[in-house]
Amino acid sequence: MITIKSAPQIEKMRKAGELLHSVLDALRAEIQPGVTTLHLDETAERLIRQAGAIPSFKGYEGFPFSICASVDDQVVHGFADRNKLRKGQLLSVDCGCILDGWQSDSAFSVLVGGGSPAAQKLVDVTEECFWIGANMARSGNHLGDIGHAIQEHAESHGYGVIRDLCGHGIGQEMHEDPNVPNYGRPGRGVKLEAGMTIAIEPMIAMGGWKVYCEDNDWTIVTRDHSICSHYEHTVLITDGEPEILSFPGMTVAEALRR
Repeated sequence: MITIKSAPQIEKMRKAGELLHSVLDALRAEIQPGVTTLHLDETAERLIRQAGAIPSFKGYEGFPFSICASVDDQVVHGFADRNKLRKGQLLSVDCGCILDGWQSDSAFSVLVGGGSPAAQKLVDVTEECFWIGANMARSGNHLGDIGHAIQEHAESHGYGVIRDLCGHGIGQEMHEDPNVPNYGRPGRGVKLEAGMTIAIEPMIAMGGWKVYCEDNDWTIVTRDHSICSHYEHTVLITDGEPEILSFPGMTVAEALRR
């Protein structure tokens, strides 16, 4: 069931988003060659709990970490470990928190210590896919408008749009209705209404879109082992421009002008 959030509920989601944004900013500052993803995971959990919040991911259906740390061909749900990150690796960090009973979910990708122009282009285009898709997240539009915008931009660069995974509704639960695919047809799917809150999260591969799950039953990897980038924010549908709840102060219009 899709829920429409009230003004007080939306304000609580703003607070959760502000906290999560500060946590991910802190993690970005820590990422460099030689750092372990386990260190990033421990940092995220400490910062979230110090703020009186709960890491959404830790223990969710048995997931053992506070972040998903996915490297190179890992799409999502990568396990944090003690391996030292190497220069040029593509690292995707996905994290969520629960503050006062309300959720926020966000992800970013970065090249550790810098990387090749081709890999940087993939990261940049994935972020562009998010903002182009988020621009369609307006009352009166449909979920297919979001997915189509993401798919069209990614495929125009020759990239694969992961189809087996998607964004989702979010509120008091991390995963609520509706599913938010990163591909689709304009005018199709659920009609968007003001007060809906969704997580839009393009997962874009350098190669094909097909994936498989590793033996840990969590980590999703590209079948052709091409690198994959992931970018996500929690978005509020309004009667006007969408509000990015997990990126305080950044509007879609400003992002598209960058």
